[in-house]
Order: sequence, then structure tokens, then C-alpha cells
Amino acid sequence: METFYSGPEVAGASVSTVIPGVGSDGGEPIAPTPALIAIYDAMTAPPRVERVGARSERELIEAVAARTYQLSRDGGGQIPYMVIREVVENFIHAGFDEVVVSVLESGCVVRFADQGPGIQDKERAFLPGFSTATEDMKQVIRGVGSGLPVARECLTFSGGTIEVDDNLGGGTVVTLRVDQPSEWQRVETILEPVVDDYEPPALNLRQKQVLSLAMELGSVGPTVVSRELKVGLSTAYRDLEQLTLLGLISADEAGKRMLTDHGVRCLDALLKR
Repeated sequence: METFYSGPEVAGASVSTVIPGVGSDGGEPIAPTPALIAIYDAMTAPPRVERVGARSERELIEAVAARTYQLSRDGGGQIPYMVIREVVENFIHAGFDEVVVSVLESGCVVRFADQGPGIQDKERAFLPGFSTATEDMKQVIRGVGSGLPVARECLTFSGGTIEVDDNLGGGTVVTLRVDQPSEWQRVETILEPVVDDYEPPALNLRQKQVLSLAMELGSVGPTVVSRELKVGLSTAYRDLEQLTLLGLISADEAGKRMLTDHGVRCLDALLKR
């Protein structure tokens, strides 16, 4: 696996620092080690490099995911924020060791590299429920083995792919790709009305949590919602019914509720806020 950029220095690259919440006199980030984002405007020129830091692992995940998504979108990429966020969360398994994100091909390809312990069983890593998260890690991320499965499922909806490879010298490289639309598709898009200001329906915090739970587990019912969110069965049932009426989830023959395409779009919009 050839990585375009996996070290802290690139000859000729311009480096800027982005540390959300830390002013110029705020000192160095306490933890963890800042991540690097390399933006390749052209493969024949050195990349622009941003160093993204934060005061905690949770804040770093938020900052790297948000900045990567913005840079990808600015270039014309269509990789969903939810996918980027799920992959960034996996950096916690590497202890944020030598984290480098590369934005390539006008944002249509995003590559995440680290120098952590790596993923030994890559096929199993895509199975729901497979997780190596420790208790400490679960204080920052969910740690229920939903990250890569959710990323692949969501990316498939967008016609994209996800690849997991070994990094040079150890660690993992995850590559996300969503191809640019063809010229004919671009013409069709121009001719059709475009709505960029999608506004998700008004939901309370618990209903948002139910949507997130449905994404993590694949399907949910009142019993699962009641147990996971620690609410009464009647409350869980009402929330599920409301989300069904809004078209965000649908029920199968067994009564299990799953996210609809509208639900996926709604959750993606909520996560970007």
C-alpha cells in the first residue's frame, strides 16, 4: 500500500495550525498529539498541510472530522460527514500516533493513516459488534463495533468504496472514495432544482438518540430503545411511532425499525451541526 503522505514533514509543504478553542496565547494543546491534514491540489506540487490540535481526544475527533469534511466538500467531494466521523473515531485505537489525513482528487478521495498497532483481521473489522475498544476508549467513543460497518453502509448509499490496508512501517490506512459525477450527470444536476439548505425535522434529544441507535445497531424495537436509553417502554414506543410518522424509520414484518434514506440524511445533517 503506497501512502501519499504518512510523516510529519513534507518538503516544500506549507503548514498552518488549527486548534479550535485555543487562542494564540493559549499554549500548546494538552492532549493528544495534533493530527495533520494534507490537501493535495495537484499531485505534481507539495500539499498544503494543516496541523489540527485540541485539548482532549473527544475534541480532536470533532475537529479533525469537521475540518476534513469541509476540505473535501470545498474541493467538490461528496463523502458524507457521518462516514468521515466514524473513520476518524478509529484513530483512538492507534493512540492518535502519527495521524495524517490526505485529501486527494478534489476531495473525492480521503485517506486516513496512522502508526498504531494496525488491524489484524480486516474482514472481521467490518462485522457489527467487533470492537477492541477498552473501557477508557469507551469514555470517548461508543466502542460497540459499529464504526467501520456504519461507514461502509453509509458510503455504499453514496456509490462509494472504503478500503483498509496496512501502513508502511506499521499502522493502518483507510481510504474513502466517491467518484466525481460524469459530465452528463453534472448537466442533469444543473437542470434539476438543487436544495442545499436541507433542514431536518425538529426532534428532541431522545429522538435523535433513537436515530443514532438505529444506525449503530441496524434495527431497533421498543425493548432495545428502553434498555439502551433507560426510558420506559411506553416512551420508547411513542418515540418510534413519531419517527415512523416522520418517515425517518420504517418497520419490517417482525416490527423492527430501521433507518430510511430520509433518516440517514436527517442524521447526517444533525451530526454536521
